[in-house]
Amino acid sequence: MATTALQEQQIKVAQDKLAELIRSEFTRIDRMKADQEVTDFSKLETITIGVMPGDGIGPIIMEQALRILKDLLAPELASGKVKIRMIEGMTFERRAALNESLPEDVLAACKECNVLIKGPFVTPRAGECFPDGTPMPNLVSANSLLRRSLELFAAVRPIKIPEKNIDWCFFRENIEGEYIWGNKGIQVNEDLGFDFKVQTKQGSERIARAAFEYARKNGKHNVTAVTKANIVKLADGNFLRCVHHIGETEYPKIEIQERLVDAMTAKMADPEFTKGCEVFVLPNLYGDIVTDAAAEMQGGLGSASSSNIGNKYALFEAIHGTAPYLMSHGRGNYANPCSIIRAAGQLMAHIGYGDRNEKLEKALDICCNKEKKLVVTTDKDGATSEEFTTYLLDTIHSL
Repeated sequence: MATTALQEQQIKVAQDKLAELIRSEFTRIDRMKADQEVTDFSKLETITIGVMPGDGIGPIIMEQALRILKDLLAPELASGKVKIRMIEGMTFERRAALNESLPEDVLAACKECNVLIKGPFVTPRAGECFPDGTPMPNLVSANSLLRRSLELFAAVRPIKIPEKNIDWCFFRENIEGEYIWGNKGIQVNEDLGFDFKVQTKQGSERIARAAFEYARKNGKHNVTAVTKANIVKLADGNFLRCVHHIGETEYPKIEIQERLVDAMTAKMADPEFTKGCEVFVLPNLYGDIVTDAAAEMQGGLGSASSSNIGNKYALFEAIHGTAPYLMSHGRGNYANPCSIIRAAGQLMAHIGYGDRNEKLEKALDICCNKEKKLVVTTDKDGATSEEFTTYLLDTIHSL
């Protein structure tokens, strides 16, 4: 059946929108090609840590993470080598009032820091309303905007489960994939809508190189690429080819494996399926899903954290949400602070204080796995965030 005149007009509008998106990607590729300078923290006179507490349980658990940072970095804070700067203005209430996911003044403040640590931010779901029934603004993810604005192309998530002999590190491409045009899909008409998946050679090669470089520096022998390249042949196929190119030409001593994302998610707990796997590299959406599943294996989203790394900036965060159920039931102060505390540890390691992170990880292992004198259950039968952090600090001081 031939298309109607109206349909031809709708096609033309959609083509024009897609052409504009492609032009914007050419500009972004040029920026990636020019973004080669990497921050050397050892050469900075002062390292500024920007802090964004977030929404919901964010301020509660961030308070505990700051206790850890201030304790373990006490000499550097006293000397002025490290400074902590609170960044205001990222509450959901303010963002909703401004109808901006990432206000310009907040982004400017972020760029004045060297590294950032943040709690979870509210991202409204389509059609979600405030308690009084007022529709929430359709804000895009502030997390995604921060990653793109600061070129934080690598989301790095370590997962350690000693009793299962699991010591994995996931490198999730953090900017491209299905998320980069998440709010720029094309609704052709009421019958037809498109969203997009974007893959560039530059974006794929830099996340692959980050994964292989981590493997090299940490004595790992394997990098496993997780895709759906058997079906998504262009975007995922190109991603996979970039991984092989970087590995084979620059890191020939490191083994490259492949896994399909559906099988990976289903069989992650099968030691035969993951035999030999140490470092994983994944496109954006798959990385989001697989790393959350891996965190559940480790002990839940409250136990895991994420590093968002770029050449100039880095951002460290809890990987869970704002926990509205806990807040609405008066149990926010019983939230598990371990995710944001682990993020603080990764931050310290990134800026050159890996010894402090090692000490923190030892104490977390004692408190969460070996002694377990206090346990956070997120209910009133368990420890509060503050009580657990005091236990953790006492353990750190005893090491």
